[in-house]
Amino acid sequence: MTNNFCVIMAGGIGSRFWPLSRTAKPKQFLDILGTGRSFLQQTFDRFVKIIPPENFLVVTSVNYKDLVKEQLPELKDEQILLEPLRRNTAPCLAYAANKIRSRVDDANVIVTPSDHLIVKEEEFINQLKNALDISSEKDKLVTLGIKPSRPETGYGYIQVKKRKEFKELDNLYKVKTFTEKPNEEMATIFVESGEFYWNSGIFISSLHTILEAFQQHLTEIAIKFEKGRKLLNSSSEEPFIKKTYSECPSISIDYGIMEKATNVYVLTADFGWSDLGTWGSLYENKEKDLEGNLIGGDNILTYDTSNCIVDISRGKVAVIQGLDGYIVAESNDTLMICRREDEIQIKKFVTDVRIKKGDSLV
Repeated sequence: MTNNFCVIMAGGIGSRFWPLSRTAKPKQFLDILGTGRSFLQQTFDRFVKIIPPENFLVVTSVNYKDLVKEQLPELKDEQILLEPLRRNTAPCLAYAANKIRSRVDDANVIVTPSDHLIVKEEEFINQLKNALDISSEKDKLVTLGIKPSRPETGYGYIQVKKRKEFKELDNLYKVKTFTEKPNEEMATIFVESGEFYWNSGIFISSLHTILEAFQQHLTEIAIKFEKGRKLLNSSSEEPFIKKTYSECPSISIDYGIMEKATNVYVLTADFGWSDLGTWGSLYENKEKDLEGNLIGGDNILTYDTSNCIVDISRGKVAVIQGLDGYIVAESNDTLMICRREDEIQIKKFVTDVRIKKGDSLV
């Protein structure tokens, strides 16, 4: 098998997890699950089982360089790609792909977010090996699709066509459509049809296939990075990237490539996956008490309170009485109380706090 690389996308600010996740230290650098390892570290731990440490690239904000170095001391400086601006995931991947091309002629590349929960890691690794096997032999963009357990409105969906033959696999399908986060009615229709899977946001491909996809579907971005090929790994890389990012559109891999390409396939699986992007997803995946409360903190007393998320800094005492279905989250100088069913408004809260109270609180 050719060289295998892993690209971890770790540049988001995690605003849906505010106030725990802040711009200065967003959720990928936090130990939200209480395991002793942050989301970023758990992601590295998961993939290093099949990818050598020297073949990892972490793409993150220039503001998070020190956090990445602190949490992943296994990586050298040149393995941490620093984005000067937030431009979504397509420029992020273009940067990483060209960086890999500066080292090797071709490779298999796994691209993954940094904030997922994987419960059945052995099954997950097996599916990754299958995807790498496919990408090493075929001109395919392969993504991982998760069989939905509920009509979730917070995830994207993948609709599949007929199953495709590849060796002895029985879970490889050609992709028919990608759909962004649907409303509840549409999500219910998706789940009942049996044709839709959750979009994990993880995809695998050969380096050649990725670069071809950029040339075909995101030509503008491909040309901009092509101009700087000889500048990578030199003192001119930083100013080149700064200029290129300022000129790139903000566009996702899904919208820019995956929804348009005709060579996209999905491996369907169930490995206990969750995109821990919201308080609600955390509630779904962690153990609750007898009243249905998810408690984070060591000095919390609840009375007549049920179905709540309560997350209070260690050492602080909180008394909660008479709440049902609320999020009570505190971090340093900020307290947020809102209904769980209204957590979609958290992004608005963050915007309002920034405007009225300043950047330091978000």
